[in-house]
Amino acid sequence: MNLGFIREARAPRMKRELHVLKLPPTPNMLLLGLTGSIATGKSTVSSILGSAPHTLPIIDADILARRVVEPGTPGYKKIVAHFLSTTPDLLLPPSEQDSNRNGAGSRGQPLNRPALGRRVFGDDSERRRDRAVLNGIVHPAVRKEMYKQILYYFFHGYWAVVLDVPLLFESGLDMMCGTVVVVAVTDPAVQMRRLRARNPHLSTEDAEQRVRSQGDVGGKAKRAEERGDGAGVVLWNDGTIEELEKEIEAAMRKVRERSPQWWAWVLLLVPPLAGVIVLLNLYRGWRSKRRWEHEQRQEKAKQ
Repeated sequence: MNLGFIREARAPRMKRELHVLKLPPTPNMLLLGLTGSIATGKSTVSSILGSAPHTLPIIDADILARRVVEPGTPGYKKIVAHFLSTTPDLLLPPSEQDSNRNGAGSRGQPLNRPALGRRVFGDDSERRRDRAVLNGIVHPAVRKEMYKQILYYFFHGYWAVVLDVPLLFESGLDMMCGTVVVVAVTDPAVQMRRLRARNPHLSTEDAEQRVRSQGDVGGKAKRAEERGDGAGVVLWNDGTIEELEKEIEAAMRKVRERSPQWWAWVLLLVPPLAGVIVLLNLYRGWRSKRRWEHEQRQEKAKQ
């Protein structure tokens, strides 16, 4: 299947519900949730959306995740307190350059991210437990920074902002997004090949663990489709960058039709209306999540 193939979800039931609720075309300044799995091409799509002619502001959860655990931050201190005893190489060795750079040495040495990754990526109970601890430290701090940036872009009149979040569904952030875009591949071998090429230091086992830790990308694609027409888009990224650029352009034309600039300005000028629409959007996202979880339980019961 080619990279440029985009399927927009079609769900008559969802469409009827939106009609009954009398919702406007978009629930707010458009929050465009971008997700996928590791090495599917999500970062490439994010880069394209952040560049001309789209030039959308990008809120990258991975960048925020690094920022909230920099030496001296509360997140950094919590990680060191929990993981240092079990991960001797958790911190990078000190260097004279770090010590002389604005007192960086006094705040602590940077985290050794590959070492921390080896500690939390895996399927055994101990690694799952440590991964949950790490997520419990990082995710709340990232959410706080993300909400601050969303408010900034909203009050500056932006019509849309991209939330680039690898674990968008798992974190529940999809419920606040007007449109969710999932970047996926049809062949897991493509995903593994890209990951090993990007990170040659990873063994096959390490690469497989990292892919599994971010969930089944096919399931994410299906979940996006379940959101309904216009609210879920899947980009199948098995082809060339040129195909991807053309199809993103086509998809964004449809997004702009559904979420025009003037609607963002209306909500900015009438804050109470924006608040009401936010609540309606969260309700719609909650209903979509509940429907998805119900369908998953039914499928498991049939097995």
